[in-house]
Amino acid sequence: MKDENCLFCKIISGDIPSTVVFENDRVFAFKDINPQAPVHIVIVPKDHIACANDITADNSSAAAACFEAIPVIAKELGLKNGYRVINNCGEDGGQSVMHIHFHLIGGKKLSERIV
Repeated sequence: MKDENCLFCKIISGDIPSTVVFENDRVFAFKDINPQAPVHIVIVPKDHIACANDITADNSSAAAACFEAIPVIAKELGLKNGYRVINNCGEDGGQSVMHIHFHLIGGKKLSERIV
């Protein structure tokens, strides 16, 4: 399912350009345009789900597909010593695009502090 007004749906469909690092039939991953670390990848399911609050038994396989892709992407990008995966949910959680997505961040020693 696609949302015609969603920025990430437009990126997935190729209407908006991105630097793709991984794609399969369920997942699309691209470089973040405002990286917070040497490696900063945005991983999205191709099915439009607004946020973590909207995961259900019927669509949870889309989120699972993202988590199955994460170690593959991390390995391809040489993240041998670890990385962080972040999901922001809702306005107060810092979610700026209402399409569930996961930030894969690494390439340097990260602080134990998150906020």
